[in-house]
Amino acid sequence: MEFELKDEAEGLESTGIGFDFKGFLFRCLRFWWLFVVTIGIGYAVAHYINVRKENIYRLESLITVENDQNPFFTSNTSISFNWGGVSDKVGNIITEIKTRRHNELVIDSLQFYKQYLTEGRYRLEELYKSSPFTATIDKNRPQLLGRNIGIRFIDESSYTLFVNFETSAVTCQNYQTKEKTVASVTPGEFSETYWFGEAVTLPFFTGVIELKPYTKAQKDAVYYIRFLNFDSVVNQYKNAINIAPVSREAASVLRLSLVDKNKTKIVDFINATTDILRKTELQRKNLYATNTIEFIDNNLSLVSTDLQNVTDQMNSFRKENRVFNVEDKIANISDQIKDYEQQQLAEQLKLDYLYNLETYLRTKTDYTQIAAPSSVGIEEGNILASVSKITSLAIERQNLQNSIREGSILLQEIDSKINAEKNVLLETIKITQNIIRSQLTSINRKKGQLESQLIDLPEDQQEFLKIQRKLEINRESYAIYQAKKSEAEIVKAANVSDITVIDEAKDIGNGPIGPNKSLNYTMALLIGTTGPLVLLLVLTLLDTTIHSIQDVEKLSSVPILGLIGKSNHTNNLLVFEKPKSAVSEAFRAIRSSLQFFYKSKLTDDDKGRTLMITSSVSGEGKTYCSINIASVYAMSGMKTILLGLDLRKPKIFGDFNIDNTKGIVNYLIDEMELDEVLTKSHIENLDLIPSGPVPPNPSELLMTDKLQNLIKNLRQTYDIIVLDTPPVG
Repeated sequence: MEFELKDEAEGLESTGIGFDFKGFLFRCLRFWWLFVVTIGIGYAVAHYINVRKENIYRLESLITVENDQNPFFTSNTSISFNWGGVSDKVGNIITEIKTRRHNELVIDSLQFYKQYLTEGRYRLEELYKSSPFTATIDKNRPQLLGRNIGIRFIDESSYTLFVNFETSAVTCQNYQTKEKTVASVTPGEFSETYWFGEAVTLPFFTGVIELKPYTKAQKDAVYYIRFLNFDSVVNQYKNAINIAPVSREAASVLRLSLVDKNKTKIVDFINATTDILRKTELQRKNLYATNTIEFIDNNLSLVSTDLQNVTDQMNSFRKENRVFNVEDKIANISDQIKDYEQQQLAEQLKLDYLYNLETYLRTKTDYTQIAAPSSVGIEEGNILASVSKITSLAIERQNLQNSIREGSILLQEIDSKINAEKNVLLETIKITQNIIRSQLTSINRKKGQLESQLIDLPEDQQEFLKIQRKLEINRESYAIYQAKKSEAEIVKAANVSDITVIDEAKDIGNGPIGPNKSLNYTMALLIGTTGPLVLLLVLTLLDTTIHSIQDVEKLSSVPILGLIGKSNHTNNLLVFEKPKSAVSEAFRAIRSSLQFFYKSKLTDDDKGRTLMITSSVSGEGKTYCSINIASVYAMSGMKTILLGLDLRKPKIFGDFNIDNTKGIVNYLIDEMELDEVLTKSHIENLDLIPSGPVPPNPSELLMTDKLQNLIKNLRQTYDIIVLDTPPVG
């Protein structure tokens, strides 16, 4: 009889495998406690962060940057000043705010290096502007850095100052010079009582502690003063302040914003920044005018001295020579000579200015101190433009060198522009000097022609005319300088800063921007949920254990007859020895399933039913199942035979306590007949054919036609034939 295995082989094909979302969901439900634990831990951590971490606030201010023209500066003004820069004004302001020098001025004015602290629930809390006392320090004396100086109130008139020193040397800082020093102290706790308002002079602290007005000192209340490193505080705020244009359309409007833990400090810092910036820009804008006024003052002082000397000389001459007037004709000639002398003086003043300017350009490197050429009457456009441009570039360089290193590309570009403009100006000065000298020669010639007409006058009259002309020239020069000075001072006084505060920083009750408590709790929920999900997903993907029948059904379309549980029975005769056990019932269920399975596959001529038991590898319970399935059939009254075809590792003989010296091997090699190898078992209706001695070629023996004929013959005699075969692996 041939075995028809086509249908069974088709059933061995593996089905398409996909991720079992339903199974994964049920696994997650089985581990619900894991989600509860992780979410609980996440919420605990989020709550800890939200409670322990200080709130962070953000405030801002808006300013405009424009080149505001002075309302008193008109076309009739005789002195020209440079009111605006030659480069990007907005970029310069942004750079200025980020400079160390600017932030040093702000920190110094606000004294942010000094903190008032008190014990909070989780940390020391800063009492900015809310401390019940003030500490006015001597900035010329060293103050203790980085340690808490304790203040314990005794009553409303006295307090105890205490500090715990671990070493004999502590670091201090002089906030006037910003220098750090080392002070010697006695290790241990320093404690001393002082009156409020009493000057305290110690190696590590010099100042006065005073109660604020209308403040009641609470007995035994403890506060702390802490002094911070000035440079560190400056760097902190310099890096924290953010400046950017509001939009591309409003590029001249800047938004200043700052993030900090104290809203009041943010307000004070931003407003102090804009105030100091506005004043600094105004001072820088007035620098050109200030230099010009100083230049005029110097010349005015010289003219005033000359005027006084000439006046004294005229009075003395009149007293000695009794000459008070001359003829009208001679007076007219003298007036003309005076006009030429005034022109001569004006041109000489221009020449002296140009000489000094040339020397200044060749010998100096700071070009911010140049006076306006128009202060001496120079109106040559190229000179005015060059001086204005050089001064503006010099001011721009001065601003930048505080924030970027010397030798940077940006400073090199500015230096290159200054040198190029300076060379142009020096050439213009030479040309202008030659023109002025030519004009002086012409003036001297005309003046000499007029003076020749007065040669015949008496000497006393000639001397009188000289003194009179000199006196009038000095008076007019003095009046001109006075007018120029007044004009410059009016223009300077009416000057306004290019910085205008549109919206100053103000605390209007905005909430903190961090920590984001809602986000923290959301993240806790997300992490607490996804953590176990990922863990269970990984475990599911790595899990190769079969947990249920469904796991097998997903991997193969082969029908599953039943499920056999584990048993701790001492041998493989479980069904016979414990027929009422759950495992025995499982084998009976398999027997029932086999009845339905074979019903459609057997014909009327077929009598015996063949059942082959195998496994993938040795040790998976193949013999155990073979014995018990054979037993359950035999105990049901069906004539059953069990063949031990595992010729390499035979085990059946041991469970039934029979001799394995003869068996199916002897039958297949024609040593014995079937009756000689067949053995009756102690189980009714169950016969056995053990494997017999281990042959050298077990596979070849199982492939012979004699085995097939044997099974065919046994089917005529037995109702069930169970084959215990070797593992297929």
